[in-house]
Amino acid sequence: MAGYTLSELETHIRNYTEVDSNVLTGAILAGFIENAEYRIFYDVPSDNNRFVSEGNLAIDDNTINVPGLGTKGNTGTVFVRGVEVFTSTSVTTGPGTWLIKKDQTYLSEYVNRETGSSGGQTAQDVTGFPKYYAMFGGATGTSSTTSGGLYLAPTPDANYMHRIYYDMVPQSLVTKTSGTYLSQYFPQGLLYATLVEAFGFLKGPMDMLTLYENKYKQELQKFAGVQIGRRRRDDYTDGTVRIPINSPSP
Repeated sequence: MAGYTLSELETHIRNYTEVDSNVLTGAILAGFIENAEYRIFYDVPSDNNRFVSEGNLAIDDNTINVPGLGTKGNTGTVFVRGVEVFTSTSVTTGPGTWLIKKDQTYLSEYVNRETGSSGGQTAQDVTGFPKYYAMFGGATGTSSTTSGGLYLAPTPDANYMHRIYYDMVPQSLVTKTSGTYLSQYFPQGLLYATLVEAFGFLKGPMDMLTLYENKYKQELQKFAGVQIGRRRRDDYTDGTVRIPINSPSP
């Protein structure tokens, strides 16, 4: 079926619950929708949440901030999938080296020094091309300085280029009212997850809440299958084996 805009989803929620806007106000529905979106985000990994950021590693600086608020309205980084560093100091060309993720204590022992509780350093004992990275600092906000950071070892001895591969919570339909990835490609799942929130709020019949919870789980299985398929299959590697056939000339 076609996807939802914010106003269309709000109308459907009120129609399904048979409760008008005097009770289910726009502000209340916004909370339901955002809760449903967060639930979907944590229930199934989706390709639209994946991003790549490029930047420079500063010489003699062994920390970098993970990406903050996205250009499309996404929130700060939820987790980092990988870090790639390039020997080039101008553009990310040529082969890159994937850093190995370790615990911060491992990196501290590696460089033979101690770190503070939030990842502060007291010395730069080991320099060279980075080999390891560790997460430090809590993701307390959406800016590049409050989304957490990465601690590198050895400390960069040049201004290397890097790429960070990471996941962000996608922009909500509440703010992108014309439509989002979820509202367009997972509309029924989003509707059912929101109805679970609504019936819980309204103290509605338990059988209705159970009905929409089960419907949400059914839609989630379909959506998860699509996401897994996109990540694991393509026609070239998974297509039918093609055997040459010598056809006689007419």
